[in-house]
Amino acid sequence: MGLLRDARNIQTKDPAARSLLEVVLLYPGFHILVFHRIAHWLFRHKLLFLARWVSQTGRFCTGIEIHPGATIGDCLFIDHGMGIVFGETCEIGDNCTIYHGVTLGGTGKDTGKRHPTLGNNVLIGAGTKVLGPVYIGDNVRVGAGSVVLQNLPANSTAVGVPAEVVRINNKAVNPADDLDQQDLPDIVAMRLAALEKRIGQLEAAAQGDTPPSPQQLGLE
Repeated sequence: MGLLRDARNIQTKDPAARSLLEVVLLYPGFHILVFHRIAHWLFRHKLLFLARWVSQTGRFCTGIEIHPGATIGDCLFIDHGMGIVFGETCEIGDNCTIYHGVTLGGTGKDTGKRHPTLGNNVLIGAGTKVLGPVYIGDNVRVGAGSVVLQNLPANSTAVGVPAEVVRINNKAVNPADDLDQQDLPDIVAMRLAALEKRIGQLEAAAQGDTPPSPQQLGLE
């Protein structure tokens, strides 16, 4: 029943899915969930070599690599999926959406919990890298191409390299607009523009032989 629920979830979320049969037969995002359920069962029963063999077979067939130790909740939608990597200690909640090229990985040779944890209803945009034992709260949206290195609070939107929160509870926390996969706010450009403006103010003050105010120095 779990796999059937997963297939119906994919059909509901993907407008290109014309039938449940198409999802079951042709969608690598569904196929890898089948492989992972088998591999994860073997992993929990200490059949580690067989678990890795099944997971690597799934990787060969789908282009999606999920370590058999990873924990995945219900209704994960992997769209396209090519190039996705989930590490051993990853934990993914229910009803999450993950696009192609995403890495939920570690940061080195640490032991123990070393991979990300995702809450429920999380969306991770294409090409995003989430590294280390960070926690991404419920209902978080991460823009395409971001690099997440720190925890993200629930109900937030984050973009950039490294990722910064730009909205919480649908309210902007900086001048950036709402998440749009085609028009993401450029955090670096905003920081450079602010720095350029401050330098201009300081230069204007220096040319007028007027000491810069605390506001110009960014002290207030």
